[in-house]
Amino acid sequence: MALFYDPKDNAEQKRIESILSENGIDYELHAEPVTGQGPLQIFVSESDLTQAGKLIFHQKR
Repeated sequence: MALFYDPKDNAEQKRIESILSENGIDYELHAEPVTGQGPLQIFVSESDLTQAGKLIFHQKR
């Protein structure tokens, strides 16, 4: 798994999780490594990085 997205808040985290889930992309959530606080970082399989990035980019347009 590779770091895919570091959301700025919980709402953004949930939005990204929803997009990934709706498109069948598995992900893991990990605490921010320095402070351990705030929204969780989103990790996806290295093989899904490109597709996940395209989905997020398309959603932001």
